[in-house]
Amino acid sequence: MFSSSRVGRTKSFYRDLGDPRELNDNSPEEDKKLKKFFRVKKMSTMDLRQALAGLLTLSMFIMLGNMIKKDHFDSYDDVDISATQVSNVTITTQSLATVSHLSKRPWIKENGEGLKPCWKTPTLKEAEQTEGFITFSLMNGPEYHMSQIADAVVVARYLGATLVLPDIKGSKPGYTMSFGDIYDVREFLNSLDGLVRVTRIQPAHVSKGNPPIVRVPSRFSEDYIVKKVQPIYKAKGIVKIESYFPSVDATIAGNKNNKLNSFACHAMFGTLKLKPEIEQVVESMVHNLHTCSQNNGQFIAVDLRSEVLEKECHRRYESGRKLCYQPQEIGEFLKKVGFSQDTAIYVTQSKWNPHLDALKDIFPKTYTKESVMPEAMKGKFLSSEFENVIDFHISSQSDVFVPATLGLFYANVAGVRIASGKKQILVPNEITSPSASASDYMSPYVSQKNHFAYSCFC
Repeated sequence: MFSSSRVGRTKSFYRDLGDPRELNDNSPEEDKKLKKFFRVKKMSTMDLRQALAGLLTLSMFIMLGNMIKKDHFDSYDDVDISATQVSNVTITTQSLATVSHLSKRPWIKENGEGLKPCWKTPTLKEAEQTEGFITFSLMNGPEYHMSQIADAVVVARYLGATLVLPDIKGSKPGYTMSFGDIYDVREFLNSLDGLVRVTRIQPAHVSKGNPPIVRVPSRFSEDYIVKKVQPIYKAKGIVKIESYFPSVDATIAGNKNNKLNSFACHAMFGTLKLKPEIEQVVESMVHNLHTCSQNNGQFIAVDLRSEVLEKECHRRYESGRKLCYQPQEIGEFLKKVGFSQDTAIYVTQSKWNPHLDALKDIFPKTYTKESVMPEAMKGKFLSSEFENVIDFHISSQSDVFVPATLGLFYANVAGVRIASGKKQILVPNEITSPSASASDYMSPYVSQKNHFAYSCFC
């Protein structure tokens, strides 16, 4: 028999193990077996509890990791947009971002590195120079300026003439701006050094009277210069070049075997840079748009202007495809290819117009210039002389570009984007397949590489 204290300790031991039974006086061997049984039981229970606790801890860490991903939380806009409410535009934040079509992944990750120029420009030789001048004016907006610069540079280079720094014709009749009102003059002159001679001012002895004007089709051939331009240049010593555009396709496709391509490439993609003041406006607006977006700072630029839609949307291509798309159609297209409703969208419309409401109903974060331009800059730059320039450069820098109409603005923005490595250019179309993805609507300029830019960059 055990002493009463021994029995008490044994009962206490079993009670601690959670055994509800009262212990009887047992033999030492029986007690030893019971102790061993309950000790194993306790260890097994502890192992199970520890495993369960570890599993729960791991699950909590996984949940926490998912919760802190940016796609699951809305971040409040920490930028002071110039006007959080302008007309019908309201910049809002929602408590929870709604992410749709995640499997389609419409945002294409690009490395941000542009292509490398593959043109080789022969050095300028004094023996090639003549004593005449080529003059020209920039007009109709930045989408035309690139081609007008290229045409004038090509003619001047071929004829050995001196190029006169152009002026810029304003949108109002009779209104003229200097080249330096929009573009960086020093950058322009430096970029053409060794390619053509450039003078800021036309010499007085040739500026009297009106110089003969020769209209040239953009992306003309060497033969065209010889037959149409050179005879007049030799007779007068000065020619004013005016570019016209027979078709967008002819302008952009060009001729890959054209010997003048290297000059045109250099002029189109290596000469025009905004003056610092306007470049700062563009950078500020792009920054604000990145801040508004909840898709890793990415935003879409849509070239959509009501005055253009009114002219073009009643016509169709021979194939039956539409020439342009209305705001609601653009919104439905972007939604169907996978962009979520919290995507930030910049439209080139000057000011808010009620016809944009349909797009804003689908994508609440839809903005115009007046919404994202810093207040201090609006007085000078919210005018027609600068708006197209700003639109062109924002469209060239956005993460995605979508043209509502397929004109020269779309074509030359595409050229700049191809050169800079921003190839996500989506051309809208009617979507019938539920499995449509953004890559299905990539611009043929990119998917088929049929843009003139691919003749200039490798």
